[in-house]
Amino acid sequence: MFSVKDKIWFLREGLFAKYVVSLVGLVVFVLAVNGSIETYISYRATKTTLTDAMSEKAEATAKRIDQSISELERQISWVTRASVVTLDQRRADYAQLLNQVSAIAQLSQLSGQGREVLRLSRTQIAVSSGTDFSRDIRFSDAVARGASFAPAYFAGNRPFMSISVAHSGFNAGVTVADIDLRFLSDFLGDTQVGRATFAYVVDPRGQVLATSSRGPDIAKDLAGLPQVAALLTPGNQPLASGKDADGASVLTAASIVPKLGWIVFFEQPTSQALAPIRDQLLRAALLIGLGLIVATLAGMVLARRMVIPITALRAGARRLGAGDFNHRIDVHTKDELEELADQFNSMAGQLALTYSDLEAKVVDRTRDLAKSINELKVLEEVGRAVASSLDLDAVLPTVAARALEITHADAVLIYGYDAGRRQFNLVEADGINKSAEGRHLTIDEDGNILGRAAAKGEPVAIADLTTSGDHVLRDIAVEAGFHAVLVVPLVDQQGVLGALVVLQRATGEFPQSLIGLMRTFANQAVLAMRNARLFTEVDHKGRELAIVNSVVREQAEKLQEQTEQLKHWNRSLEERVEKQLGEIERIRKLERFLAPQVAQLIASSDGHDSLLDSHRREVTVVFCDLRGFTAFVESTEPEEAMNVLREYHAALGELIFRYEGTLDRYAGDGVMILFNAPIKFDDHTKRAVKMACEMRDQIGLLTQKWRNRGHSLGFGMGIALGYATLGQIGFEQRLEYAAIGSVTNLASRLCDEAQANQIVVSRRVYGAVEPWVDARPLDDLVLKGFNHPVLAMEILRWREEVDNIVDAAAARRRK
Repeated sequence: MFSVKDKIWFLREGLFAKYVVSLVGLVVFVLAVNGSIETYISYRATKTTLTDAMSEKAEATAKRIDQSISELERQISWVTRASVVTLDQRRADYAQLLNQVSAIAQLSQLSGQGREVLRLSRTQIAVSSGTDFSRDIRFSDAVARGASFAPAYFAGNRPFMSISVAHSGFNAGVTVADIDLRFLSDFLGDTQVGRATFAYVVDPRGQVLATSSRGPDIAKDLAGLPQVAALLTPGNQPLASGKDADGASVLTAASIVPKLGWIVFFEQPTSQALAPIRDQLLRAALLIGLGLIVATLAGMVLARRMVIPITALRAGARRLGAGDFNHRIDVHTKDELEELADQFNSMAGQLALTYSDLEAKVVDRTRDLAKSINELKVLEEVGRAVASSLDLDAVLPTVAARALEITHADAVLIYGYDAGRRQFNLVEADGINKSAEGRHLTIDEDGNILGRAAAKGEPVAIADLTTSGDHVLRDIAVEAGFHAVLVVPLVDQQGVLGALVVLQRATGEFPQSLIGLMRTFANQAVLAMRNARLFTEVDHKGRELAIVNSVVREQAEKLQEQTEQLKHWNRSLEERVEKQLGEIERIRKLERFLAPQVAQLIASSDGHDSLLDSHRREVTVVFCDLRGFTAFVESTEPEEAMNVLREYHAALGELIFRYEGTLDRYAGDGVMILFNAPIKFDDHTKRAVKMACEMRDQIGLLTQKWRNRGHSLGFGMGIALGYATLGQIGFEQRLEYAAIGSVTNLASRLCDEAQANQIVVSRRVYGAVEPWVDARPLDDLVLKGFNHPVLAMEILRWREEVDNIVDAAAARRRK
């Protein structure tokens, strides 16, 4: 029987409490889920119905407001007809419109210049006030669009807006009507809005223009409400819920008046809209409470029927756990619990039998454990011997003696392996006199059990040597009185080191546990041998390193001397590099403003003096400019003209530098290029003409591109050959390298005569390049500044294959 304490625990924390809580929890969960789903569905349906109804009302109201504003615009347009020409007629029309339309508070006529001509309200008339409305948005938008709707404004709490309509005819003026927007509240009456709903209209700034009886005050700023802010922000979607002016939650629907940007809101307090949901939640709570009571009672009844047999099983299990295997559990429930009790009783009988067998097995296992502990002690002693010494003569005897002790064998032999001679040499023996029989001191690898074990890398055991094949070790062992042998190879990843041999006088198989133990001994022997060899190698390497160290020290002293020399040379090299870098930087800066050849002459001390002196030399002069550029500059924007010049100069500059011409100057679209000055070239005329042909092709592509952008530009060139005086011109603060002579004037005049995409050259130039070009003669040209007609030719194309002039120039500079 249970004690009172066990019963209390079972009721509070045992299966009884679990069954009751589980059943109650399941019922409550099902009822709660069902109530939640029904409440959610009802909530969504109610919210959707209310929102759809308010949306329909908002859209209808927005349409009515839009129609009313359109009707006001139409009525105002009536007084703007062109048939009215006198001020009295206009005033009569304004008075008639004020009488007919109560929403219009005031009408004003503005002249075509924006001056007020007439203002008529219900209380006053003003004629020719002269007020200037030319900058007023109501006037400017009406003139531009024909009709304008100005933003709403407030006079106190009264909302107004202005509708401006332009008169018929050119510069006929504008009529501005001030509309009293209080009529909008007529669209938001209680009959249209509903008993529990309120509505209001806001302008694009969020200010209330009209409201229902329960809505917010007129002129109140509602831009901070979430539903209003969502529609005032472009791209946002309308919200289905929001806040009213007092911060209470509301369901909301809205529609926009397209013409004015006003927003019509219909809203209902959430507390009123969702009142049926609260009633449904109350019913669900009552149902859950009833289900909780019924489930508790049912759970207690069912749990009690299961607790009694389970209690008996629990008590029986405790007694079995305490060692009372004679106890039997008495349960009669005719179900699985009774079958479980029978299983417990059967298990108690089997445990009683098993317990006696376990006591005998424990004795055997204790004996085996003692043996294993002894083996571990032996292995530990061998490990300490291996770790404490690198001398094989001190370690191997310990290994052999402990192997003989732990295996209970009659003899243990340890062989080393000589890879050069392919022989096993006896290095240690225990249980046998290794000098008594000389034949077993050295054994060849081939044809014996030692070589076979080393080749396999696995131990080889022979239970009876008399029945095994002929080999040296068998004969030696049998003659010494041994009839069973175990050979364990001493190998590692680097190769064979030897073999460990265990001999027994009696025949019989070696146990697998013994073979595994001897593997461990073999590993210890391998470690000892490998450590000894490593020690020998390290000692030898140490002596070699001592010799090398002295050599390295001598070399280090020499390297120190060489390092000092290198530092001195490095300082000299740095000074030279720094000087050369400075000269290169000066040349780069000069090349931005001067021709590269002139810049290099100025930067070098040798060329500077010769450049200052005037001298006479034959040069080829190239002039080129754009046709129609002056008209283009006058008709286009300065930025576009600069873009065209940049593209033009970039294309020319690349070819000038490639053919090593000297860019003398820019003059807008005009460019002057010298060849054979200041650097001499034997083929300077050929270079100039060849460059001109490539320039014509390159600029031709650009003119096509400019033509696609609407610019009509052409490209012409003139080339002359003759003698010129070269040197500096200018004054002290500004000097330039230039060529003076009739040849430059001739090249310029030839360029002036050239048509678009035409290269005009003097006869002397043609004579220098005649073998390489196709040309046609031109009529004798009468040029300004020349007394006689000039014979000229037009270069049509270059016949020779294009030379790699840049590479040739580079090769010449290397020479």
